[in-house]
Amino acid sequence: MATDYDSPRKTDDDLGEDSLQELQARRADKSSGTIDIDETELAESLELPGADLSNEELSLRVIPRQADEFTCSRCFLVHHRSQLASDKGGQQVCRECAA
Repeated sequence: MATDYDSPRKTDDDLGEDSLQELQARRADKSSGTIDIDETELAESLELPGADLSNEELSLRVIPRQADEFTCSRCFLVHHRSQLASDKGGQQVCRECAA
């Protein structure tokens, strides 16, 4: 159940003031908003990890590392030179890994 932390909180006195009819009306409003989902349709549309993707073709353009970029020796991601934290003995480390 979701909680709205920004809404004003009710005191014990306020909780006692709610009438039975108001509480029943709120319950009816909440239950009318439910949505029936067909689980079989949902299961068929989901892609499971490890599924056979051998017949799928990926179209991805690979761009070589640019002159103003480096590869971090810890996380092996390509970063812009502005993210370089240290360069000791050819071991270039990005700011995220150095932190």
